[in-house]
Amino acid sequence: MKIPKTTKRFCPYCKKQTQQKIKLVSTGAKRGTLTRGSLQRAKQRGLNRGIGNKGKWGSKPPIAKNKRKSKTTKKTNIMYTCTVCSKSKYQKKGIRMGKQIQE
Repeated sequence: MKIPKTTKRFCPYCKKQTQQKIKLVSTGAKRGTLTRGSLQRAKQRGLNRGIGNKGKWGSKPPIAKNKRKSKTTKKTNIMYTCTVCSKSKYQKKGIRMGKQIQE
């Protein structure tokens, strides 16, 4: 889905139709390295060391879990910025797009 760089739409702050710039924003925050069940956290606690069966952290499958990707596009949020009052507003949260803003 292609979107133009600017559109004319209603600004809730100016309370009238204004020209607005379109910006793509990523959806949500990225996960940290020390989240529950992560390998880095287990290594820091000392669970991935020693002899014997490593269990969960022993032999890995031929293709890692994060490489088995099924989605082809990522979800993006669209942020509209008014050119008159320069205030921003989120709209259309989490739209799946391939090619985003037109040149």
